[in-house]
Amino acid sequence: MRENKRDIILDSAQQLMTNAEDDITVDKIAKNAGIGKGSIYYYFRSKDEIVDAVVERSYSLALHEYFDRIKNCRTTIDKLRTLFLSTVREEFADSRKNVILSLHVQDNLVLHHKMMITAIKTVSPILTELLEEGCRDGTVHTDAPREAAELIVSQLTFVIDNSLLPSTPEEMQRKLKLCARVFETCLKADEGSFDFLFKPIPEE
Repeated sequence: MRENKRDIILDSAQQLMTNAEDDITVDKIAKNAGIGKGSIYYYFRSKDEIVDAVVERSYSLALHEYFDRIKNCRTTIDKLRTLFLSTVREEFADSRKNVILSLHVQDNLVLHHKMMITAIKTVSPILTELLEEGCRDGTVHTDAPREAAELIVSQLTFVIDNSLLPSTPEEMQRKLKLCARVFETCLKADEGSFDFLFKPIPEE
């Protein structure tokens, strides 16, 4: 029951965020959820803590699904490609994770910052494991897989977010192509290994 009430609070906050509600407050979250304000403070200390939990839950839901996709891949490069196409290129487009898309369009640097930090915290450990696997099978080469993963996710998140340094689609393609070449060079991967970052996504 305790987890259900917590989810009700997060669902309420996520709905307000997805609808681009201005000035989200604990009062609004409580009213939207149909519960007392005191109940919220039993689970969360502040509105910021609620927002953090919403963002983290959104990423966790998405990553849980993408884990299954990665497990079905045969090679490390296929796993890397699936990870990036699922998380970076698709940008959690599933309707249950619309909060991620709403963070992209809201003119709120705090929310953008939370999104970027959460992406780094949640995606980097997965990428670290893939880079370690790649080092073992010779697909990539790095003495610092964890640090490399954090830098890669940070750079891609910053580029894809497109809020601090807005880019046209053509400029975005050039940036992603440069990212691909940088990653291949730093990881000593075969040329073209990261072309999936800027090439059109093939239809399934």
